[in-house]
Amino acid sequence: MQRINKNVVLALLTLTSSVFLLFQLYYYKYYLSPKNGAVFSKAKGSQMGQDSTRWHVVKKFLGLVSNHNIPVYLIDPLVLGIINIDLEHLRSSSDGSAPECKYFCAPKDFTTFALLDKMWKHEVDLFRAAEKVGFQWLKIQNKDPRLEGMDDLSGIEIPLHYVFKMAAHAIHLVVFYERSGNYLWHGTLRLKPHTDRKFVPFRVLQFGRYSGAYKKLELLSVYVDRLTVQIPKDPSQFLEERLHSRFIECRYREARSFFQLYPDDASVDAVEFRKKAKSLLHLSALTLNSLGVKFWLSSGTCLGWYRQCNIIPYSKDVDLGIFIQDYKTDIIPAFQKAGLLLKHKFGKVEDSLELSFQGEDEVKLDIFFFYEEDDHVWNGGTQAKSGKKFKYLFPKFTLCWTEFVELRVHVPCETLQYIEANYGKDWKVPVKTWDWKSSPPNVQYNGIWPVDEWDDVIQLY
Repeated sequence: MQRINKNVVLALLTLTSSVFLLFQLYYYKYYLSPKNGAVFSKAKGSQMGQDSTRWHVVKKFLGLVSNHNIPVYLIDPLVLGIINIDLEHLRSSSDGSAPECKYFCAPKDFTTFALLDKMWKHEVDLFRAAEKVGFQWLKIQNKDPRLEGMDDLSGIEIPLHYVFKMAAHAIHLVVFYERSGNYLWHGTLRLKPHTDRKFVPFRVLQFGRYSGAYKKLELLSVYVDRLTVQIPKDPSQFLEERLHSRFIECRYREARSFFQLYPDDASVDAVEFRKKAKSLLHLSALTLNSLGVKFWLSSGTCLGWYRQCNIIPYSKDVDLGIFIQDYKTDIIPAFQKAGLLLKHKFGKVEDSLELSFQGEDEVKLDIFFFYEEDDHVWNGGTQAKSGKKFKYLFPKFTLCWTEFVELRVHVPCETLQYIEANYGKDWKVPVKTWDWKSSPPNVQYNGIWPVDEWDDVIQLY
C-alpha cells in the first residue's frame, strides 16, 4: 500500500480550516452583522444576544415602513400589556427611555403590528426594500368577503396578513379593512397548499386563527425602548376587545341556494318592511350600545341572518337577546327617549323578563332576557290573558360578531345549535304560520303567574 504523504495531509487540513474560517466571516458579515439587524455585541438600552436581536428586527421593520410612509401600529398583546401598565409614566416621560430593553426584548418569536388597508397600496416597493435590508417575507391573501354578498364572481383576493422574518424573529403584519358597518375587520390566516409551513410558527401567531371585528381606533404615539410606535389610545380596551373579537361571515353561498328553492319576496310590502326593520335594528343597537348592554340577534332575526342573510319579510318584528346579568333599569327609558313606545313588559328581573317596543308602522322590537343554568340557558314567555308561563331552552353558547344589514352585531357563535333548538331540524323550510306557545321544539310549560302578581308581571301599554 502506498504511504500517505504527511505534508499533503497537513496542507489539506490547513486549506479546509481556512475555507471554514472564511465561511464564518462571510456568514457573520452578510447574515449576522448589525447591517441586517440580527446579532449585536451590545446596544444601549437593550440586553445581550437574542433579546437584542428582537429589538433590532423591530427597529429595522419600523425604519422600513417609515421610509415608505406606511402607518403601522402595534397590536401585539404581550407588548401592549406591558406598555399599558406603564402608560401614564410613558405619557409624562420626556424620552421614555429605560436602563434596559423592556418592551421589545420579551422572549417571543414574533411581534405583531397592524395596517389599515386604505393607507397603503405599493407593496412591491416595500418587498424589494425589505429584501435589501435582510428580510424574508410572506404574503397571505384570500377572497374578499365584502364582495360575496354582491354575487361577485371575479374571485378577487385581498392581502390579509404579511410576515417579515429576519434571523430568529418575525414581524406579523395584520391588515385591517373598513366594513360597511363602520368597523374594522381582519381575516383568517389560512395558508395555501404551497406555503412553506416552516417559515414561522404559524400556530402561535396571535391574530388570524379567526376573523376579527373591532371598533375604529384612535391612535397614540409613544416612545419606548428608544423607538417611536403608534398604539391604540386605550390599550386595555383594545386588549379586552381582542378577547371577544371573533367574527363569522353571513353564509352568502347557502343564502343563494335558499333563494333558488324559495324565491325572495320582492314585493313593495316586503321591501318596505325590511327597510323599517333595518332602521329599527340600527336604532336598537345605537340605544343598547350607548348603555353598554351586550345583545345579539335572536329568534326570527337570527334565523333570517343565518338562513338568508337578510330580514325575513313575513316576521313582522325584530328579535334581540340579552343575558339577564346585563339588564339595566335604564333600558326602558332609553328606548322611550329614542322614540319607541313600550308595548308590554312581562315577567320580572328574577324570572322570565321580556320587553316589547312599538316601532314604526307596527314593526315591533322584542327583547328576550336569557337566564343561565348549569347545562343550558333559557328565556321566558308569558301569555297575557291566562298568566301562563313558558320556557325556551337553548344549549349554552358564546357570542361572535357578524355583519347584518350594514351593522356590526352579535350572534351566537354556535349558531346552528341555537337555530335548531328554536326551529328544529327543518329550519331551512320557511314556515309562515307560527304559534310561539307550541311551535318551537324547545318550548316547555313553566307554570302560571300567581294572580296577585299579575299587575307587576303582566303590564300592557
